[in-house]
Amino acid sequence: MSRSLCVLATLWEKHQVCVVVAMESDPSNKPTFYSFMQAVHRTLDKPTTWFRDNIVASNRPEYYWYHRQFRRVPTIDECYTDDIVCFIEANEQFKRDRMVDNEVLSILRLRKEDCMLYEGPDEIQKCAKIKEDYAKAAENWFIKYGDLGVYGNVVDAFMKQKHRMIWERRHGPVGSGMKDALA
Repeated sequence: MSRSLCVLATLWEKHQVCVVVAMESDPSNKPTFYSFMQAVHRTLDKPTTWFRDNIVASNRPEYYWYHRQFRRVPTIDECYTDDIVCFIEANEQFKRDRMVDNEVLSILRLRKEDCMLYEGPDEIQKCAKIKEDYAKAAENWFIKYGDLGVYGNVVDAFMKQKHRMIWERRHGPVGSGMKDALA
């Protein structure tokens, strides 16, 4: 059987297939150094693997290293005016949300740039969805965080949201112009 495999294999695969078949079919055909290295590997690796699988892994809590999940805290509109701890928690949550939104926007920007670079002249048709997603995400980011500056906190963002809602109630969506005073 090993001969038929060697005949059907290509020149590069021939050596690999024949060696594997010969070693599996006849253990006495293995080189002495190969057997010695297998014995050393088994001697060192088996106890270590057993200890890690049975002792260490069973006593270790399940922990996902790639992100940390914080519980959602009350937002600033749910805090009392004299509750400093609630304000600090809401501000920290706001900072984390801003960092996440910055990373999402950065990833979308990189996708858009990669698509434009890869597609070249066909980017107008093939990258339209990606460009639209990035433009919408950038608009939403600016609505929430734009003009706050580096030291903008959750109260500033909440006041910006409140002023925007008042403007839209009085004048319509931002960017559509102002309504007449008599209407």
